[in-house]
Amino acid sequence: SDSFPPQIQLLTGGHPIPDESSQEAGKAIHQLLLNKSSDEIVIALISGGASALVVYPEKDVTLADYRKLTQLLLSCGATIGEINCLRKHIDGFKGGGLLRWAAPSPIISLILSDVVNNPLDVIASGPTVPDPTTFQDARKIIEKYDLSLKIPVSIHNLIDQGINKDIQETVKPDDPINNNSLIHLIGSNQIAAEAAQKAAKENGILARILTTSLVGEAGIAGEWLVEMLKKEINSGVQRPFCLIAGGETVVTLKGNGSGGRNLETALAAVRGLDGLSNVALITLATDGEDGPTDAAGAIVTGMTLASSLKNGINPDEYLKNNDSYHFWLNTGGMLQIGSTGTNVNDLAFLFAF
Repeated sequence: SDSFPPQIQLLTGGHPIPDESSQEAGKAIHQLLLNKSSDEIVIALISGGASALVVYPEKDVTLADYRKLTQLLLSCGATIGEINCLRKHIDGFKGGGLLRWAAPSPIISLILSDVVNNPLDVIASGPTVPDPTTFQDARKIIEKYDLSLKIPVSIHNLIDQGINKDIQETVKPDDPINNNSLIHLIGSNQIAAEAAQKAAKENGILARILTTSLVGEAGIAGEWLVEMLKKEINSGVQRPFCLIAGGETVVTLKGNGSGGRNLETALAAVRGLDGLSNVALITLATDGEDGPTDAAGAIVTGMTLASSLKNGINPDEYLKNNDSYHFWLNTGGMLQIGSTGTNVNDLAFLFAF
């Protein structure tokens, strides 16, 4: 970028599937640290997404092998922790690998979390964080999702070598190399939720954080949020108030529509909020991009259902088809704020005025 000073080199990478530029970024970082002097301090700014943006495949694993494994893991239902366990054990950058590259220099990590509850070893696959998982764990994950006959032979061989202790494990918590590491979590869903709570109170709105660990099916989450709002209203809490929920849900596709978890969460709340006066549910992805869409989320009120039905739009049909994007596009409740450049999961706000 022309806006960067000449001392800063910008390398783009692929996401969520790494590409050639991701591998070039891994090589460039490795070379940079090989050439540094031992009295220099290394500062690492790490955010979610770096698992794909920077890769350094080990031994005989090719980029094509790495890409195939990533595609298989993303489509089989594996959790982010399981996906990153495999990544750590085929990639020299991850699982504390950056600590080894930087040694003996001290390294300071400033981390933005995009993982619920902020497990530091999972964010970006923990390049500067010790790894509690093993090659044996990686093998069990492959077997759990019946991937043994699908993953490349090079990855099978690498994991077998690790299990047989022919190659070193990832950096473990008791490794002295961790003494050179200082880690600061500078952004997370909890921090974002607390900032929202503060902003609400500054504007005269009583605000309470329900959770920052909201996970599971987006549709069920939408129904749960409605129940939390009704419970708060029935408790007699003085209006205006705001309930805040953070986390990251999932959508299990049963239809062939388009949308994202925040759009679907909002759609699932339409019937439950129907008829309630002076209420609103706002869902949003903190990076401004909900799944594969150009929307951040949506706004639901107690009038959304009646308004949509009046125009011949049945939310149940759209929900059944996982087509939340077109429901909100057609009803006018979609939030399109553009990319924020920072992902700390999702936030939902329940208002009663």
